[in-house]
Parts: sequence; structure tokens; C-alpha cells
Amino acid sequence: MNTRTIEIAVGFFVAAAVVALFMLALKTSNLASYGQAEGYEIKAHFDNIGGLKVRSPVSAGGVHIGKVVSINYDTKDYEAVVTMSIQPDYQFPKDTAASILTSGLLGEQYIGLDPGGDEENLQPGDLIEITQPALVLEQVIGQFLYSKAQEE
Repeated sequence: MNTRTIEIAVGFFVAAAVVALFMLALKTSNLASYGQAEGYEIKAHFDNIGGLKVRSPVSAGGVHIGKVVSINYDTKDYEAVVTMSIQPDYQFPKDTAASILTSGLLGEQYIGLDPGGDEENLQPGDLIEITQPALVLEQVIGQFLYSKAQEE
């Protein structure tokens, strides 16, 4: 084989590897969703958001339906306020519950929506009333160790 042909083949391989690494970086950092159409925003108050971040996924029934747009702290109620952008194709009842869940044992945290049975749907800017905070592994371990120490 000609040396020039080998060099061109190696060049294509390196270029393909760089593109693949770039796409992987976009996918793992949730930046690949910037091109998607914006949806309507809803809010939820949580006592503890754990490691939830802006651009974390929002899912319902395991299906990715939106993302976290902003996280703020309400100094009046002393709670975290999470604003989510939901794709316009998906509508949820007013009594929908929001939970902060973890994918896997030590995976990233995301918001899971559990639809209720109300006749009316959430409108843009509405607040989800029923929330469940993040389960912080360190707190659970600390409570377990504290309870074992009390038994002795």
C-alpha cells in the first residue's frame, strides 16, 4: 500500500475519533439539547435538591420530557425553587408529583414527574405542589450509624 494512502486513512480515523469524543462530551454534559424546541416552564419547591444541576433531565415514566432551567433559593420559605422546561408535546395534570431521583447508585440526579388524576393540566408558570426531596446518601448513612450507636 502507498504511504500517502495510509496517512490519509489514519487522518480520517483521527478526525472521526475527535468528532466522536466531541459528541460524547456534549451528550454527557447535557449540552446536546440546546437545539431542541423550548417548552413551557413550571416550578417546584424542594427541601433539599442534593446534587441536582441546571440542565439535569426531567423525565416521566422513564421518558426524557424536559430539563432543569434554573435553581434558586427562596429566602421566605427557605426552600430551593427549581424551574423546569417541559417540551410542549407533554401535558400533565395539576396534581402531578415531582421527585428528585438518582440514576443508578451514584449516577446523576434528575427530576421524575408522576402524573396525578386531575382534570385540569398544568399551565406555564404553575407550581407543582407535591414534591419529594433528594435522598442524600451521606445523611442516610449517618442516620443508620447514629441509630446503631443508640442501640449499644
